[in-house]
Amino acid sequence: MQTPREIVTRAIRFDSPERIPRDLWVLPCVEREFPKEIALLKEKYPCDIASPENPCRKSARASGNPYEIGESVDEWGCVFTNIHFGVIGEVKEPIIKELSDWRQTRPPLETLPENLSKAKDVVNKSCANTDLFTKAPCCPRPWERYQFLRGTENAMMDVAMGDEDFTGLLHLIHEYYMKELEFWTKTDVDAVMFMDDWGAQNSLLINPESWRAFFKPLYKDYCEIAKSAGKIVMMHSDGHIASIYPDLVEIGVDAVNSQIFCMDFDFLEKEIRGKATFWGEIDRQHIMNLQDTEKVREAVRKVAKHLYDPAGGIIAQFELGPGANPHAAFAVFDEWEKIGQH
Repeated sequence: MQTPREIVTRAIRFDSPERIPRDLWVLPCVEREFPKEIALLKEKYPCDIASPENPCRKSARASGNPYEIGESVDEWGCVFTNIHFGVIGEVKEPIIKELSDWRQTRPPLETLPENLSKAKDVVNKSCANTDLFTKAPCCPRPWERYQFLRGTENAMMDVAMGDEDFTGLLHLIHEYYMKELEFWTKTDVDAVMFMDDWGAQNSLLINPESWRAFFKPLYKDYCEIAKSAGKIVMMHSDGHIASIYPDLVEIGVDAVNSQIFCMDFDFLEKEIRGKATFWGEIDRQHIMNLQDTEKVREAVRKVAKHLYDPAGGIIAQFELGPGANPHAAFAVFDEWEKIGQH
């Protein structure tokens, strides 16, 4: 019998896992609203992916709980305002109001482990003590971090201008994330992950050529440092990202968590199937909130028809957020289980 670590690895490597691996994301608002249902869901369909113990330090700049109503401050000093329990709020006042002031920005280097050898031992012991597939808890997100520091409207204008101050701040952010990855790729984790929400409902947020000029090289660096250490590379992005999906495959992303129901399934089948693993998801906007679980099952079967290969390429992942129906979650996992048995 294959362990969860082997099942996930084989699915990503197209090496015939004995079943379809599972990964469940639950926001705190759903945990609080449906505690019994979520507990039963996790018991019946345990996740195959987990993070090891994290030896990184907390920044003195960070305060508050980002999932609670009110304000919280992250490790970069960005202040988030939240009006809905269980989800993360928004930055209303960016801390870099004039782009020319970007040099005053201090990355949270204090969060990196002080004793690298001791920290590595902590992670490696944690990985050895589980048979789950372990994903490093760090998550480089250069575009989102840029937005948190500058505000979304300013960030969009900065990309359009593309001047030296823009690339300088972006490089500062990137250097910090590379330091994070340098540590984690030297541990025994199975995978590292990066993310940025790049898609609107029908297209990329910026011109794809601008994305390729400014951001693709950053992600390529993340892939290269991970691959040189033998790690699997995973990425998340919300929205319609079809225009850059082939680029992600090209630079070495092994598994992509994306909102595939925003995109053309025929395109994904033709261009991406067999080249990267579809790490979820089932539509949060129109499927996971349904009471009619047969329609939920139909959505799973649609994904399977276009993207599933018995050799691998699928991780049964979805997120339960505001408005989600926990009965839909049971239907998703049950349907994937049936598909995997054929």
